[in-house]
Amino acid sequence: MMQLNKKLGLSNKIRLVSVLITVFYLSYGVIHVNATTKNILNDTSYIYLDSIIVKSRILQKNKLNLPYSLVQKNIEAIKLGNYRTTPEALMGSSGVFVQKTNHGGGSAFVRGLTGNQTLLMLDGVRINNATFRYGPNQYLNNIDLYTINQIEVYKGTGSVEYGSDAIGGVIHLHSYMPMYNQKKTWSTSTSLKYIGQNMEMSNRTTVQYAQKNFAIQSGITLRNFGDLVGGKGVGIQSPSGYGETGINTIAKLQLNKAGEMTISSRFFIQKDVPIYHKVLLESFKVNKITKQERNIHSVQWEKNIQSKYLSKIKVIQSLQYSNEARESNKLNNVIYKYERDQVNSNGTSIDLYSNPTKNWQINSGIDYNSDKIKSELIDKNLTTGLSVNKRGLYPNNSSYTSFSVFNLHKIDVQKWHFEAGVRWNKFGIQLIDTSIGAVNIKPSALVGNGGVSYKLNTSNIVYASLSSGYRAPNIDDMGTLGIVDFRYELPTSNLAPEKSLHYELGYKLNTKLIQFDLSGFYLKLNDIITRQKVTGSIISGYQVYSKQNSEASFIQGFETNLALQFNTQFRWSSNLAYTYGQNETKNEPMRRIPPMFGQQELAWKKNNTKILIQHLFAGKQDRLAQGDKDDNRIGKNGTPNWNVFNISINQQFKNVFIQLGGINLLNEKYKTHGSGIYAMGRTYSLLVQFNL
Repeated sequence: MMQLNKKLGLSNKIRLVSVLITVFYLSYGVIHVNATTKNILNDTSYIYLDSIIVKSRILQKNKLNLPYSLVQKNIEAIKLGNYRTTPEALMGSSGVFVQKTNHGGGSAFVRGLTGNQTLLMLDGVRINNATFRYGPNQYLNNIDLYTINQIEVYKGTGSVEYGSDAIGGVIHLHSYMPMYNQKKTWSTSTSLKYIGQNMEMSNRTTVQYAQKNFAIQSGITLRNFGDLVGGKGVGIQSPSGYGETGINTIAKLQLNKAGEMTISSRFFIQKDVPIYHKVLLESFKVNKITKQERNIHSVQWEKNIQSKYLSKIKVIQSLQYSNEARESNKLNNVIYKYERDQVNSNGTSIDLYSNPTKNWQINSGIDYNSDKIKSELIDKNLTTGLSVNKRGLYPNNSSYTSFSVFNLHKIDVQKWHFEAGVRWNKFGIQLIDTSIGAVNIKPSALVGNGGVSYKLNTSNIVYASLSSGYRAPNIDDMGTLGIVDFRYELPTSNLAPEKSLHYELGYKLNTKLIQFDLSGFYLKLNDIITRQKVTGSIISGYQVYSKQNSEASFIQGFETNLALQFNTQFRWSSNLAYTYGQNETKNEPMRRIPPMFGQQELAWKKNNTKILIQHLFAGKQDRLAQGDKDDNRIGKNGTPNWNVFNISINQQFKNVFIQLGGINLLNEKYKTHGSGIYAMGRTYSLLVQFNL
């Protein structure tokens, strides 16, 4: 036994205990089904799979029938989890791995992919634009978590429903919507949050007005994040703190016979976000995102029509503005760099729904998106004071357009559920660069998907799906010039879309007391746009790279979830994900593949009191590509395993909500694989919310 203890180590022992607890709980749940079912059936506050509604583009549907994997987090789970930001709210979600290059970022990996290979959506509006880069980015953190009511993650699918970039999947954020009221009512809410050692001071205030046919909510979020204090032996990581402000307004107007209109406006800005690992590891005196600004405005109109050939029409018009300003200065270097990239985007989507028969639903429509890019760089000599205007990260006045048509079907036949669809997409990419001249390419893509689920009985379902996907080259692929991460990139003149084919098989068990699912997947990628080293070329001390459609890879793995409802007070859940990626062209592992990871949660509630205990864990990742070894955020030894325990205690009074949190209780020194900064060490949080 002593030899076994030495071999296991603390982390492995914790995981072994977790497995034993899982087996025990499963046995307990099966044995005591009859004893507890009656009480849980009478408690409507518990939600199970066949009552969970999914806000898919092909109309709302229940999660149980889906022929693919989906993660869904509602406002109650987000609030109970005591999360700091939108990407961090996805930590611990089944099959979703979150990397953080800096404290102000957060990039979600879905099926081993992230960045411009995973699509971000907000209320039906596309967030990805022409400057989204390969690999981790910070843009998910540009959406204020306080405004989100639900998050849905479609894994391995979404290109047919939503278009380019959904190779790994789709992260769809749904905003809180104000509700109508028969009487004219006003309400306000103010919350204050503090994290120990001055790591966070936040305030969120909202005002809402509602009447029979009109409802509106406006809110402002003010946040200041101090330097992040890491776990055991790490200490203060400076500079890493930053500030942010968010303002949003959403209004709903019932137009009677003319339908319903929803108007949304968001302003979000982060200031002085340091890139900590650049200062720590790359001899930078200053390296920060001076301003990260994203404004999103949309108008949505929808109307139900009493016809089986056109049952509903929905139109969304959106306008977006993105502004990213960066500053950098290396030690012992007189050149101070000022960079700015601006993107103006507009989008239109039209959805036409029909119900030819009772069990057959169709959604057809078009999507159009257009981006205009402005980019500049100013080098200022700190000795002479002379400033020189240079070519920015992207070719100035570049443009990117996308037009697509799609057709989606959902059919239910007794115990069978079928989904299928097709999309055709045409792109227009224009840029002018001194190194590659004028570029005007018009790639296109045709993709389809299909899935089927079958009810073995009322509690057991099996499913299979096949989805093709694509990612069209964007301005970041074709026009990047300058230092990116730990490399120097050159523009390239001609690229084709990346392509993927995703297979998934799964099983779901769903009762009032036990929920279990297991899925296996295989994702084949071709024509991957990758950075290729320009041999013998060094600029500013960095190895030079350019982009090419040069590689083929595959990713395979499994995901499993188990939830047990012991009684009306206790619920336990666990998930585990394993991903294996192989670059077939280079005969080496794919870059940035997450290790095996997962989460356990034990939740207790009675009346207005809730307690949540979380255990998040990840294994060691030392199966590395050469690019991982060259990345100073990872290195040749990879990332060690880690275990983190959190607790959240919530109490709801009549008009006051109080949440006390314990974060990283064991003070674990850890960072998620590929991150440039260590995560928060042991500390506490306090949130107080007043509702009037």
